[in-house]
Amino acid sequence: MKKTFSRRLLVATLLAGASPAAFAEDTLDTVIVTTPGPDRSADELVGNVSALDREDIVESLAASLGDTLDREPGVSTSTFGQGASRPVLRGLGAERVQVLTNGIGVIDASAASPDHQVSADGIDAKKIEIVRGPAALAYGGQAIGGVVNVIDGLIVEELPEQPFSADLFSAYNTVNEGTELAGQAQFTAGEFVFTLSGSARDFDDYDIPDFAESSLFRELEEAEEDHDHDDDDHDDEDHDDDHDEEEETRGTLENSFVETQTIAGGLSWVGDNAFFGVAVRQQTAEYGLPGHGEHGHGHGEDEGVEGGEGADLEEEEEEENPFIDLEHTRIDVRGGITVNNGFFTDIIGTVAIVDYEHTEFEAPGETGTLYDSEGVEARVEFDHVIGGFEGAFGLQYLDKDLNAFGEEAFITPTDTQSFGMFLYETQEWEDVIAIEGGIRFESVELDNIEFGTRDFDLFSASFGTHKHLQGGFWLGGQVSYTERAPNESELFAFGPHLATEQFEVGDPTLSKERGLNFEGTLRWSNENGRFGINLFTTEFTDFIYLTPGEVLIDGELVDEEDELPVFLFEQENARFFGGELYADYVIEAGPLGAEWTFDASIDFVETELGSGGNVPYIPPVTFNAGASAEWGPWEVGAALTAAADQDDPGEGQLETDGFTTIDLRAEVDLSDFGIGADGTELFVEARNVTDEEVRHATSVLKDVAPAPGQNFRFGIRAAF
Repeated sequence: MKKTFSRRLLVATLLAGASPAAFAEDTLDTVIVTTPGPDRSADELVGNVSALDREDIVESLAASLGDTLDREPGVSTSTFGQGASRPVLRGLGAERVQVLTNGIGVIDASAASPDHQVSADGIDAKKIEIVRGPAALAYGGQAIGGVVNVIDGLIVEELPEQPFSADLFSAYNTVNEGTELAGQAQFTAGEFVFTLSGSARDFDDYDIPDFAESSLFRELEEAEEDHDHDDDDHDDEDHDDDHDEEEETRGTLENSFVETQTIAGGLSWVGDNAFFGVAVRQQTAEYGLPGHGEHGHGHGEDEGVEGGEGADLEEEEEEENPFIDLEHTRIDVRGGITVNNGFFTDIIGTVAIVDYEHTEFEAPGETGTLYDSEGVEARVEFDHVIGGFEGAFGLQYLDKDLNAFGEEAFITPTDTQSFGMFLYETQEWEDVIAIEGGIRFESVELDNIEFGTRDFDLFSASFGTHKHLQGGFWLGGQVSYTERAPNESELFAFGPHLATEQFEVGDPTLSKERGLNFEGTLRWSNENGRFGINLFTTEFTDFIYLTPGEVLIDGELVDEEDELPVFLFEQENARFFGGELYADYVIEAGPLGAEWTFDASIDFVETELGSGGNVPYIPPVTFNAGASAEWGPWEVGAALTAAADQDDPGEGQLETDGFTTIDLRAEVDLSDFGIGADGTELFVEARNVTDEEVRHATSVLKDVAPAPGQNFRFGIRAAF
């Protein structure tokens, strides 16, 4: 029997000590560099903006970026086994959330498909900033849902305090018998700073609590088997044997392994009023595609495999283990100068050159599809002060070639070029009110080898205001209008997309997507705690989404092709409404003589299409809570996540059961014993202690690949 969400929420509240939201104690004080203009902390921005420092990243680190950020308020994950996941912000992901490395796009193929790994990985990051909603206007229409900026620290803008520093990390996970390693070292010689970093991850297939398939999916399969049994007049014994054989797939998610390696280096020159640096990053990865072979499209016996039944079984077994092998090389060049000439204050420019390639193998030695993405992105920002206003204006340029080759390439080669100009201004009148606003003009051209060229002229604008009130309250609001051009998949897809088990069909005639957003923020803080609430609503015009349909093939309308259901990219108006509540509270001298920290959050998104249908892959109401106690160098803590059922899936999708997970953590700060610098620690964690079955409603694999089960994680972080 399903637990109701009210019961889950009651249990969560009790375990959290009846305290309100999962928000790091010092998050609101963190300076956010992702937003343009003058340096501002998160508590001075209208939108919900937060950041994870190195300690936070190590504590929440998972196999890929989306899973690492999953417990942040307003953030969920598109998890595709262990190998790939993108962050989903307020129900928007992929083409609507811009993932950046050091303020410049990743320029990979991750937005084209959920099984494509994001080339920005938090394992060796120094900081990750999350900007939810339209506060990321300066990064263009592809950031209509927000921005996630992974900052690796390879290029520095200020001379370090110490001539040498290092940060090393290692952990072992029982759920996948997996090891993870990362390290960064920094050397200073005069005005030059050299930074070297590396990381490696080796995870086997991970354990799951029960069946790989969800109960609803198994019920659906059983109904189809019963129907086939009646049609084929099979005897009951054969049917039971087949069913029992399928049920043996449980306990471990087959083909969910992942291996990654990264090495990077940066050289920076830092002067009195300027800096310049170059960084090179080389990343390789190999990871399995779980749920692909058994339920995906295969070649099978119908293609005349020679060698009899044994050969057919051998080929089928190989087809059940597809994997991706990728290589990513990135060169960053970044420089800036402080002018302070009465108008300009700082000028900062960044260029990224990327060569990304991955090959999808049907089985070892059997090449399936090759994806190649090469691109250059450049951005220059001019910070200035004029008439009491502080702000920035800038230019941004992107030239990216995305190519796909092979029988299962559902996207044909496409060249994307965009040019944008933006202006952002802020003004604050002490003890009165503050305002902020910006505009962006952008031109986007997508040139496809088969469908020709589409051009889009885009405009975005925002205006916000906030005021400090008595009693520690802060009130803000903003309105924004954003336009987004369709991406390569939405326009030009046509073919079997095996990762999603769909035959995807784009529409070259799609128009630009437009969103009108209203957001309100209320915050309160004192010496021991903080509380905040963000509420938003977005009215989309010509919202683009994927839905079941029919396509004309060989003069006939079909809803299935290549043994896959046909899904079309269509446009329709849509409405999003949601919010995040978050808080934390500290008791400095609490029970048992410890310093206690309580935190919790709840986030929700409600969506509706103009026709009354549901937008697919929307996260349910989710509650996170945590409590920790610290005695000098010793600290213990617990965290809880309670997700509601998702009873409103999009057309062609199954409902998703909710879940409740509990995590435990204990650590000792070794620097208190004279070992290493601040941040040196030993830790042990128990994740998903009760071995709960977790299926993310935002994942295309939710019905055939649950998240990892119970995991004990042991690790050490050393800082020098």
